[in-house]
Parts: sequence; C-alpha cells; structure tokens
Amino acid sequence: MSTAPVLLGGGRSLSLARPRVMGILNVTPDSFSDGGQLYREGCADLDAILWRAEAMVSAGAALLDIGGESTRPGAAPVSEDEELARVVPVVEALAGRVDAMLSVDTSTAAVMHAAAAAGAHLINDVRALQRPGALAAAAASGLPVCLMHMQGTPETMQADPRYVDVVADVEAFLERRSAACLAAGIERDAILLDPGFGFGKSVAHNLSLLKALPRLGSLGFPLLVGLSRKSLIAKLLDRSVDQRLPASLALAVLAAERGARIIRVHDVAETADALAMVAALAEAGGP
Repeated sequence: MSTAPVLLGGGRSLSLARPRVMGILNVTPDSFSDGGQLYREGCADLDAILWRAEAMVSAGAALLDIGGESTRPGAAPVSEDEELARVVPVVEALAGRVDAMLSVDTSTAAVMHAAAAAGAHLINDVRALQRPGALAAAAASGLPVCLMHMQGTPETMQADPRYVDVVADVEAFLERRSAACLAAGIERDAILLDPGFGFGKSVAHNLSLLKALPRLGSLGFPLLVGLSRKSLIAKLLDRSVDQRLPASLALAVLAAERGARIIRVHDVAETADALAMVAALAEAGGP
C-alpha cells in the first residue's frame, strides 16, 4: 500500500502522508444528512456555501467534496442540466477562494468536463466512471479520480444487498475499474479507491470491509472512505442523524488506523482533531 502518496490535481498538491479530512458540500435538496441546507428556492445558496466552505477549511478540511446529485438510498437521478446548474457555479465560486482541493462528486461526463474547466481538482465518482462517456471525460480532464464500489443503484441498492464474499467482490471490482482507468491513460498516482460503505451493503458487509481496509489498500492506491453519519450507526446504536457524531468519529479513527488516507465527513472540526491524534501516535518515536 502507498504510505506517503501525493495527490496532484488542477495545479494543487496534497500530501497523504497522514490522513486528511474531506468536507461534504451537498448542493442538493434531498441528501440524507444535509440536503437543502445549501440549496434553496431551486438554486445553490452561494453565500451560505462560501461561508460553509471557509468554515470547513478553517476547521481542518484539506478537500471539499461538492455534490449536485443525491445518492442516498432511494434517491432518483437528476438530469444532466440540473446537475450542471447546481455544481458548476459552486466550483467557480470556490476556485481560488478557499485553500483546499475541490472535489466534484459526479458520475456525469458533462459535469466532469465543466467542473474541470471551472477549477475542480478531483473527480469523485460513486459509479466508478461507468456511465456513458465518464471514463473518457475523466481521462481528458487530467484530474485525479476516486473510484467507488456500489452494488445496484441508489434507488434500490439497500433493498437486499447480497455477496458471495463482500471483500473479495469489492476488491475485484476496484481492481477492474482501476485497470480500466490505467488503460484509458489515467496515471497510477491519480487514482483513489473507495469501498463504498453503505452503497449496497448490510451492516455485516460494512464491518467486514472496515476490517479489510489493509487488504484493499494492498491494491496500491490510496483509500478514501465515507462513514460519516451513515445508517450503519443507526442500525447498531439506534441513533438519529444528529446523534451520530461519536460513532462517526470512532469509525473515522478506525478507518485511518487501517490505512485510509482521506476521510469524507460532515463534521470537519471534530474529525480533524480525532485524526490529529491518530497522526501524532503514528509519528511518535519509540517502539
């Protein structure tokens, strides 16, 4: 597994020698935790977005993940035009304004093209560049990509997820998609992998994947994980979305200790503090 990779994209660089925080900026009316907070009256609230982005960066976010299509369980896809209208103005508003890498959470080729032109630094695709034109668009952008595993689609993925061996299945999928990216001309050091916690996974599947992060890391690409406020916590602890911070922090620490390099979260300040303790222990001298 890469121990100290550097993420390069859009003229910015970020060392992944220690775990980094990615703050979530959903420009949607219906995301499971923060839907509607930054999207009002049919458009992005740019003042609120800029305030939230600056606050997240001040709190320790090294990356911001901008999403215009909800992928919560049961969510329906949005049109290409709607996603463009939600995402591109936000990238334009934040590019050069905040000291963080801008990630665009999209599966749509046209959004990848437009976001790259607007100043994005990373493409984060829950469908692992499988939509028509997405792989070619990502390769043409010159930006690094994150490839995530999802069984099914957001509309149906949590209905009855099944695997013969969830770790082996996810590992094989990520290996195939990273190979497709390499064949398309995307550089090896421009690929991140995400096992897709909560995307077509039961509680047992999620826990198995969390335990197996070192194995997934042995594929040779940095790992990005998203466990923040997930329904996994509700199913184990019976906590509402606004009561899931302690468990989210525990999951972030467990993921980082198992090799995750980027932790995608809603609660940036608290997660940054938790990961600083992980980094301090890793960097401490002595046996």
